Amino acid sequence: MHRTLLTAALLPLVSLSAACGAADSGSADVALPEGAEAISLLGDPLYPMLPSPEVAARQAADVDAARADYESDPDDADAIIWLGRRIGYTSQYRDAIEVFAEGIRKHPGDARMYRHRGHRWISVREFDRAIEDLSHAATLVEGHPDEVEPDGQPNERGIPTSTLQSNIHYHLALAHYLKGDFEAALPSYEAYFAVTTNPDQLVAISHWWYMALRRLGRDEEAAAVLEPITAELDVIENTSYHRLLLMYRGEIGADELWNPEEDDPAGVAIAYGVATWHLYNGRSEQAEEMFRRILEGSGWAGFGYIAAEAEIARFSGVS
Repeated sequence: MHRTLLTAALLPLVSLSAACGAADSGSADVALPEGAEAISLLGDPLYPMLPSPEVAARQAADVDAARADYESDPDDADAIIWLGRRIGYTSQYRDAIEVFAEGIRKHPGDARMYRHRGHRWISVREFDRAIEDLSHAATLVEGHPDEVEPDGQPNERGIPTSTLQSNIHYHLALAHYLKGDFEAALPSYEAYFAVTTNPDQLVAISHWWYMALRRLGRDEEAAAVLEPITAELDVIENTSYHRLLLMYRGEIGADELWNPEEDDPAGVAIAYGVATWHLYNGRSEQAEEMFRRILEGSGWAGFGYIAAEAEIARFSGVS
């Protein structure tokens, strides 16, 4: 869906969000070039990614359906969340942020609003705002039972693999990691691990946790993170993280996952994991070349891409 169409559909939400801007410092008020969604960590404007016509048509239909549900009951928390999520899938991250900001105004005690807005603050490179939202979400769910979070894009088995609390801790840790504050990320990895119930969750958290510990030089603790990882784990979605963990264990060669001289990366997550493995094993020039190779791709909202961008910003002295 074109940005103009989405913006027109969201005018009631945006105006309400602007009206409460003084009470909600999380409105999307960054000055951007026309049509841009974010400024990269290297200073470049980032524009919405264009899907295939088939995907665009499906996304537009999903947004229309979510908007119809919202319009039938604008105060319904689930309807607000799904409208924001569906818009976010179209790369209109600023519009999604405004939807979640309106949800926060209407449901200030609903951790889901902060969790989803925090995710989209990461997409647009505003990590401090993400940390603020996600930290508040973590406070709101503390001491409460966890709940399965429905998938917006279900896996092949139709089995949700994540929960509200695991997603809060995952994204909070990620925001700290992307800032290069690996120490600050550790409590969120531990909190995520405490609510882990399936192999997909295990490999997702173990991958980032392992990398953070290695970046801190805490190699023995990092090795302990790998102990529960086996090739036999029944991983549904996070197969890239699973394969990377097996590489860290020495059961798969790095070149089997990605050799930049021969192949394009099998996925940005794989590419970032391999590049970072070279970095903390003392091969910084090779790692930097790989990070730059990742940035030649177009999927700028992917976490591996953002992480590679953050690495190059640090190499370049930008941040």
